[in-house]
Amino acid sequence: MPGRPRHDPASHSATGAGPLSGPAYVHVVLAVAGASAIVLVARRARALSRSGAIAAWGVGVVTARAGWDWAALLIAFFVAGSALSRFGRARKSARLEGMLEKGDARDAMQVLANGGVFALAAAAHLAAPSTATLAVGAGALAAAAADTFATELGTLSARPPRSILSGRRVPAGTSGGVTLHGNLAMFAGAAFLAAVALLVRWPPVVAGGAFVGGVAGAIADSLLGAVVQERRWCPHCDEPTERRRHRCGHATRVCGGVRGVGNDLVNVGCTLVGALLAWWLAV
Repeated sequence: MPGRPRHDPASHSATGAGPLSGPAYVHVVLAVAGASAIVLVARRARALSRSGAIAAWGVGVVTARAGWDWAALLIAFFVAGSALSRFGRARKSARLEGMLEKGDARDAMQVLANGGVFALAAAAHLAAPSTATLAVGAGALAAAAADTFATELGTLSARPPRSILSGRRVPAGTSGGVTLHGNLAMFAGAAFLAAVALLVRWPPVVAGGAFVGGVAGAIADSLLGAVVQERRWCPHCDEPTERRRHRCGHATRVCGGVRGVGNDLVNVGCTLVGALLAWWLAV
């Protein structure tokens, strides 16, 4: 009819806005309740430390407040990452014993390093919905997913990783080390998040940008890990490690990279690269 406003179904998916309706306080209550339930389950499953649970709760509330489509992406990432971390856990623990500084339960810094940029994009989208904010959020989380998939599955490779810079074999768990399994998993992780973005009806250009940004972010993570991440050495065991105090109890020394730059900071760089490239491709 003339003069009657048209409803375009794509307008919802173009901005991701509108999954929650009703009074604002209802949105907040639902967001808090949803985030609390998920964090409680993760905490009981020992996927999060106490500080990690607090950080995840904050990220979850902001994300759910932006819309349940945003929450769906975050939940999909968390569930997939948690499942992969449990897959082959005994073999991975044996291979990485004495190498990694942190355990399986993610702390606040790990949560924010992987989900902080996504949460900021969700907050920006809540204030001013746009394709740009969708792209930034999807790209950041796709990069985190690609890196997580590559790390969790690449560690199980029968062949030792090789340095992304020199091509030489390095011990499992070495920052900047890559494997064929890990590279394939990297593409799978980025594709997984891009597929979820399509399922929640985000624009194809956003999903495509997320896939490309996710792969690029994971590659950047490996490069940053090889170049700038702090590397340590245990003189007592004559072994490389990320720990300040090795499993033998002796203090380790810095033998490469930039002092103070740890894996969490590298992960922030990973998600930033994914977010910026997805934004550039989508807008």
